Amino acid sequence: MFCLFSLVSLLMIPVICSKEWDINYSSMTKCALKGSTITLSGIYKHPNHLTVTEIFWTVNPSKGNSINLMTLPDYRDRVQYFQNKENRIFFLKLSNVTHTDEGMYCLRILADVQEQSYLFHPGPELKVTDLRVEVPAEIIEGASPVLFCKTTCYLSDKTDFTWYKNGKRLSDSIVSDQLLLRSVSRDDTGNYSCAPRDQKHLSSPAVTLSVRYPPKSVSVSISPSVIVEGDSVTLICSSDSNPPALIFRWFKENQSSSVGSGQSFIISSFNSSHSGRYSCEAQNQHGSQRSDSVSVISAGGQNTPQSGHVLSAAAGICAALICICIVIVVIQVIRKTGDSGVLGGISRQESNSTAVTDQMTTHPSEAADPYDFMYASISHKKPRKHQRAEEEDEVQYASVQHYRNTRNVTAEDRCQYGDVRDHRPAVSAGSNAEIADDSSVIYSSVKVA
Repeated sequence: MFCLFSLVSLLMIPVICSKEWDINYSSMTKCALKGSTITLSGIYKHPNHLTVTEIFWTVNPSKGNSINLMTLPDYRDRVQYFQNKENRIFFLKLSNVTHTDEGMYCLRILADVQEQSYLFHPGPELKVTDLRVEVPAEIIEGASPVLFCKTTCYLSDKTDFTWYKNGKRLSDSIVSDQLLLRSVSRDDTGNYSCAPRDQKHLSSPAVTLSVRYPPKSVSVSISPSVIVEGDSVTLICSSDSNPPALIFRWFKENQSSSVGSGQSFIISSFNSSHSGRYSCEAQNQHGSQRSDSVSVISAGGQNTPQSGHVLSAAAGICAALICICIVIVVIQVIRKTGDSGVLGGISRQESNSTAVTDQMTTHPSEAADPYDFMYASISHKKPRKHQRAEEEDEVQYASVQHYRNTRNVTAEDRCQYGDVRDHRPAVSAGSNAEIADDSSVIYSSVKVA
């Protein structure tokens, strides 16, 4: 009987003790992102006859060594305690967690009776993880790869993610830790990262996604741009490809096989036999492409005669312009000289005409009858205004006609007409004064029928 009682007593002791001291942690494992803030909590019980003097959290406690986190330098500014005394809930808030914060966190209660203090061990285990993006090792243009946002431990809290490309947020509809890229092209190449939704400061390191594709936009450049026979000519093949093209072949029009290889094709001494159209083909492990052909022609073979013709034409035009200028100058000089000569000739002609009229009126014919009447008609023929310079000094003509009374006049005495012609020598424009004074040189011819 005594043995049975002793056995029952031993079985009841743990039950009684557990009712006096008890703890219920919210979670026994905790996975947190580096840089985030976590919260741990525990609901505790203690004997009613004890008075709690202090309660705190400690990390990685050992026998006889339970240090309050508030007193540790690495935690002091990042730890906060909260307590709900009514329900006996005690909280730990730890901000900006790092990998050094990993460990076991336990609640420690001190009572007024030292021997009755209690450490609730074991406590929650904290793991700190980074985010990282995983991409396939090789992505070929046209494929549909999947990117993963991964951690080293399972995030206990439900977490939505946001994806970024080159620092710019992608579609808001993507909240999963997986990103599907459909039928990728080289435009999808970039740096991808992920972060908890609306927490970009916790973003993962960016990972470069490289899309591989065959050569595109293959082209040929020529150096120098103007080729003279005997020059060294270099043709360079350029392409856009990933990875870069390593195989290049050169082709010349109307030739079935390649004429060279390598990214550069050099013609050391160019001559007419090298003229023609050239193209290159670039190739990598994903494919190849050939460029459009370009014309390679010596400037000496085509451009020199044209240049000579151009120079000859330019020289001819210059000579013609010079001749036109000379002719214009001569015409201007002649016009100025002609105007002066015409004015002088008109002045002399008027004075001479006056003299002839005076002679005819003051010296009538002695044989004339007193009743006879004499009529004198004098007309001047003036030069046209637009005469040439050499015609300005032509002989000026004056016509004088006499009409007599025919009464009692014989046929012999009848004067039909008189022609008086004024012949003057050519005089320059500068000697007008001398002409005005010299009226003695008059030549007249009278024709009588």
